[in-house]
Amino acid sequence: MEENYKLYRVRELADGDEDFVMAIAAAFLEEVPEDAARLKKAVAEADYYTTYQAAHKMKPTIDLFELGVLDDLITVQDWGKLEKKSEDISKELKNVLEAIEKTTEEIKTDFNL
Repeated sequence: MEENYKLYRVRELADGDEDFVMAIAAAFLEEVPEDAARLKKAVAEADYYTTYQAAHKMKPTIDLFELGVLDDLITVQDWGKLEKKSEDISKELKNVLEAIEKTTEEIKTDFNL
């Protein structure tokens, strides 16, 4: 439990309400993998606006669950926002996508979702 993510800040927000923790975990599973797929497609298509939007939307959740890839996600976001055509962000994108994938599987197991 909590190898690829941390619940410290989620539990702090929940103030002892485990149903709230469960709801936040379920929301992660519902939204983040979908946003990650959108991000991956946008980067592949050099769709800068969608890249920026998807990364920006994911930032608070990635930060809340402390996946350890916030800086990489910000790099990807900025690539989209500033249309950095000459910059290669494949490494950062890969780190973000792998962290999300591992966390998604771990949350499914940890919360029986």
